[in-house]
Amino acid sequence: MSRYNAKAVETKWQAAWNERQAFRAEADPKRPKYYVLEMFPYPSGRIHMGHVRNYTLGDVVARYKRARGFNVLHPMGWDAFGLPAENAAQEKKIHPAAWTYDNIANMRAELQRMGLSLDWSREFATCHPGYYKYQQEIFLDFLKAGLIDRKESFVNWDPVDHTVLANEQVIDGRGWRSGAVVERRKLSQWFLKITNYADDLLDALQTGLERWPERVKLMQQNWIGKSEGARFAFALQDRSDKVEVYSTRPDTLFGASFVAIAADHPLAAEAAKNDPKLAAFIEECRQSGTAEAELEKAEKKGYRINIEAVHPFDPDWTLPVYVANFVLMEYGTGAIFGCPGHDQRDLDFARKYDLTVKAVVAPKGQANVEIGTEAFTETDNTVAVNSDFLNGLDVAAAKRAAIKKLEELKAGEGTVTFRLRDWGVSRQRYWGCPIPVIHCEDCGIVPVPKQDLPVQLPDDVTFDKPGNPLDHHPTWKHVNCPTCGKAARRETDTCDTFVDSSWYFARFCSPRAELPMVQEEVDYWMPVDQYIGGIEHAILHLLYSRFFTRALRDTGHLSLKSGEPFAGLFTQGMVCHETYRDASGTWLEPTEVKKDSGKVVHIRTNEPVTVGRTEKMSKSKKNVIDPGLIIDTYGADTARWFMLSDSPPERDLEWSESGVEGAWRFTQRLWRLVSEPRGPIAAKAAGKPSDWPQAAQELRRELHKTIAALTQDLEQFHFNKAVARIHEFANLLEAARGDDAATAWARREALESLAKLIGPMVPHLAEEIWQALGHDGLLLEQPWPVADADLARDETVTIAVQVSGKLRATIEVARDMAQPDLEKLALANDNVVRAIDGKPVRKVIIVPNRIVNVVV
Repeated sequence: MSRYNAKAVETKWQAAWNERQAFRAEADPKRPKYYVLEMFPYPSGRIHMGHVRNYTLGDVVARYKRARGFNVLHPMGWDAFGLPAENAAQEKKIHPAAWTYDNIANMRAELQRMGLSLDWSREFATCHPGYYKYQQEIFLDFLKAGLIDRKESFVNWDPVDHTVLANEQVIDGRGWRSGAVVERRKLSQWFLKITNYADDLLDALQTGLERWPERVKLMQQNWIGKSEGARFAFALQDRSDKVEVYSTRPDTLFGASFVAIAADHPLAAEAAKNDPKLAAFIEECRQSGTAEAELEKAEKKGYRINIEAVHPFDPDWTLPVYVANFVLMEYGTGAIFGCPGHDQRDLDFARKYDLTVKAVVAPKGQANVEIGTEAFTETDNTVAVNSDFLNGLDVAAAKRAAIKKLEELKAGEGTVTFRLRDWGVSRQRYWGCPIPVIHCEDCGIVPVPKQDLPVQLPDDVTFDKPGNPLDHHPTWKHVNCPTCGKAARRETDTCDTFVDSSWYFARFCSPRAELPMVQEEVDYWMPVDQYIGGIEHAILHLLYSRFFTRALRDTGHLSLKSGEPFAGLFTQGMVCHETYRDASGTWLEPTEVKKDSGKVVHIRTNEPVTVGRTEKMSKSKKNVIDPGLIIDTYGADTARWFMLSDSPPERDLEWSESGVEGAWRFTQRLWRLVSEPRGPIAAKAAGKPSDWPQAAQELRRELHKTIAALTQDLEQFHFNKAVARIHEFANLLEAARGDDAATAWARREALESLAKLIGPMVPHLAEEIWQALGHDGLLLEQPWPVADADLARDETVTIAVQVSGKLRATIEVARDMAQPDLEKLALANDNVVRAIDGKPVRKVIIVPNRIVNVVV
């Protein structure tokens, strides 16, 4: 076979791996483990190029670590609950389960064509009762441990999907799936108490997780948002009650010009009873969501009520009180004081309502600051001004002094708060994990007995009415109370799907167990050694998973002391492609266009096509390439090689037909190194020669340098560099000439090592090369090649020569040259001679193989 037939070869080796059950993992305490996991996919129906890149990266790691002797766990499953299935049920008149399982079957077949080294025996879908039964059991354990609470709360309501959204799921004031403008509603909700772990979650970001991207840690740190400040009260003039506020800047109290309360604050509700205009304003406020990002962008509006707040430092100083649309009961105390001089939001509000603006912070040496349209927000090298007993103090000292005064006046105290809020997990939908509780008029909230789990979803649901189908079901929600036996009602809310994905990695350790996880198994495999997925999950999934693992530890499910689920995290870039539009502005697929005489035209009409920006592949822009078509045309190894070669894996990758064709040509070239060698290849059992001609020696030296460097590349996720090294070495191997026994032996060593080196990246081709070299067993059962240190190191080194600490020359010399010879060579260099300029040399300092410093 002179031409490499990818389709036939890939089918052959996939069958061989399956027959051998080559990727099946079993816990073995005698062996070091390595758990590789890519974020599992939602079964939308087809894999896309983002999947191909994500799972190729993970597969390279899994195969490499297996070759290095690790006991590798590399599982696959499906994040299978969620609204898209319900939407499909409505549109296609198909049950969500049927739609989901059909999609899983399609995507499983597509992923298997990629030749991924996955342990399919551990596969599960989160929508299967065999998974969510144990999620319900965990829910009950968390409930018993006090980690779950049910309370009334204002929530983000998606009016299209008819469900609650967590703040993290509101993007620019809109639902993350529907795109609808989010509203605010008050509902009874189930909450996971993630705030119980706020300090721990934050501290671990700062003291651990060395193999996490810094930007992910920073995003989580900002989301948790620990702040130190003061909680204090404004007395209300001519009233006995008070308004409590929390502020991180009590040092600016002397710049206060108003107090603002949330639309849902008790004072606002009281004032609205006799004020229809205020009642209407409050209703307007409720039309917005609860996400901070949305509030930041919204126009700042207020409604002044007939109440005055008394300044805590001066009983003769009163401030107007406003109901404001940018203050929420869910954040802090539901009230704030406004200091317009030093907060842009407060300044905008003050200018709108003609309120006092006074600067109370200024640069050192300045008595005041003029405030125009921008607030003065600097805190470095500034001091308090116009602030009575705080004058002259820097920000930190002024904060301490203000807090001390508030405590002396018994008006407040210093305190620490977090931006992080408890995680509301109630969703008003059918296709999710049922929450395992029963509501009884006499007994209240009653957990479903564990022996009655799973609380299974009914199959006979309809989607012809808006809202939750479980609420509309005629019988499912009606049940007898397990405690008193009276008629009661099931909880009809289901879990946020992020709950499903917050512990799936632990379930993979013992996916068929009759309990959530077998402790011996999970303690062996966890934490995940290398987790791979998109940066878009930095807050939602990754933070929730960190919380969940701590809660699992504290409820006795696992023994992971750190509580960290993922020891290493890699966030890959997106796969991008050009976008195309026809004359009417309609998006076109890449298969609908062609290049003709340097122009891009519609393949059917031959009309010119506008080529737009290169963007992330998306169905809406139609700039999607079908992975199945690429595999059919070029083979899975070509797709894998291109994904690894074009750019560093953390950056976006631009898909190009020419790049894919180039990858395919290179796989053919690698095959020809074996099928059409440029010289003899020694027999498999040939002994190692004792005499080495220069060409054979050089080939071996370059091979072992490549092994050493490429091994380091894979360890550091520099896959594109690894690909480049294979290109370089292939060039050398092609150019190597010689018919002697030593060169033939070196050629076999090079080809066998090359097969092992490319094995993680293009595994089918590597197996075929291994077989062509006369081996009967599977390449994947072979150990990783080890570089000979003597051969891998360079025979020469570049030495920097300094004169009195300044670089004057570089010289190339033999490695480990004797120091007297090196000194003589350095001092004879023309640039060094000129730099010395006849001055006496006091001493010569040599750092072997690195630096010569001449001191004059």
